[in-house]
Amino acid sequence: MIDLTLDTILHKHFGYSQFRPGQKEVIEGVMAGRDVIALLPTGMGKSLCYQLPGYIFNKPVLIVSPLLSLMQDQVDQMKQLKEKRVVALNSFLNPAQKRATIHNLHHYRFIFISPEMLLQEQVQNKLNSMELSLIVVDEAHCISQWGFDFRPDYLRIGEVIGKENRPPILALSATATQKVLGDIKNYLQMKEPFTFIHSVDRPNIRLGKLIFQAREDKLAWLLEHAAKTAGPGIIYTQSRSKTESISQRLLQLGIPCAAYHGGMDPLDRQFIQQQFLDGSLEWIVATNAFGMGVHKQNVRQVIHESLPSNMANYMQEIGRAGRDGQDSLAILLYAEGDEELAKFVGIDDSPVDAHVDSYVNYRLRNEAPNLMIHNGEISETAYRVLDYWMQQLQPAEVKQRLASMRFEKMKAVEEVRELIDATDCMREQLVRYFGQTLDAKPDDCCQCCGIEFENIIQPRELKEVSAVIFNWKARIEKLLLGNS
Repeated sequence: MIDLTLDTILHKHFGYSQFRPGQKEVIEGVMAGRDVIALLPTGMGKSLCYQLPGYIFNKPVLIVSPLLSLMQDQVDQMKQLKEKRVVALNSFLNPAQKRATIHNLHHYRFIFISPEMLLQEQVQNKLNSMELSLIVVDEAHCISQWGFDFRPDYLRIGEVIGKENRPPILALSATATQKVLGDIKNYLQMKEPFTFIHSVDRPNIRLGKLIFQAREDKLAWLLEHAAKTAGPGIIYTQSRSKTESISQRLLQLGIPCAAYHGGMDPLDRQFIQQQFLDGSLEWIVATNAFGMGVHKQNVRQVIHESLPSNMANYMQEIGRAGRDGQDSLAILLYAEGDEELAKFVGIDDSPVDAHVDSYVNYRLRNEAPNLMIHNGEISETAYRVLDYWMQQLQPAEVKQRLASMRFEKMKAVEEVRELIDATDCMREQLVRYFGQTLDAKPDDCCQCCGIEFENIIQPRELKEVSAVIFNWKARIEKLLLGNS
């Protein structure tokens, strides 16, 4: 009976005749009132796993989401499907809008919120007065990957939602190791969750790796490759300055592209993302700030110019290719010394023992420790991490915890480095890292099994590049003035 009901509701609200692999099992777990952890690859329809129950329960669904752009994208998509009772409670709202939204929160069917907003007292008071049907933590791997690193509020989610009479929790992600699964379960205070794990393997994404003697050789190859092969594509690199310099070099070659990183104006980032989505840009050169929630189906290439900081990030990022199921290519580039740069970037903004001592001294002087930020002793990001652990542990224990975190970050870089050195199948290595086994290999599987890039990627069509306005503020002014 439940199959018929689910299938009927699926067709009524979404127009689909059947579920994708894993969706029905996850929804059935939620419908049975169980906590559920669901690992479904990018493009497998994770959002439907909470949207469909939302129509069945007919009580508000709370979705904790990591990024403002991701929230807004999900809200916009649901509104296009004629769902009006959806809202994003985030910092895009001005104070008056925020007050009104919180006051009317019980009228919405789907409520998107960030971990930071969830922890605010007025939001908690309102949520405690409501009867929620489901709590969803989207991109739940961020609890482990971001919570210990630069967004410790992720580690507090369970404290807020862990009421005795709470509704089921659904944790969604594309990839997670056994350790990350443990962190998700523990920090969300989940009760014997049903876990559905789909294979992390994406057979249509072929895996390449190239080793260079010098970084200059790597850059030369990258520029030539982008000039000769078809996109759309994403080039990941570690620093904001590199995104700018590489994108400028590509523009000089007549290739429509743009840089994207967390230091840019949010409006600029939004427009660049839209240009990439609508096909005006062939390439995006980005830090790992780009990609989550970017629903572009036809990304043909993902190239890592720099060594990723860990295997989980690598899998998340290459998973943005080939969402349409067509052949795509992921290429990992390496030059000697890249791992040392990756380690430096990974721990550069982490708190250290001296910060712990300074924090203690501020307390002894009855001064607010956050003065460390204003006095230039520590970055805001590092302080958030430090402050969280100083509230959980004794100073000596905090120092041990921070040392352990730095060690784990460096170890994670070495694990990616092993992917470069190994001579056995890259696909098998990746799947094995996530505790799974590989069922079958595609043709042109990977660099170690044998691969011909030209079998996967089309040559780039040489065409006259139309004028692209990269100054987005100027573009808006032109549009508003009617001079477009």
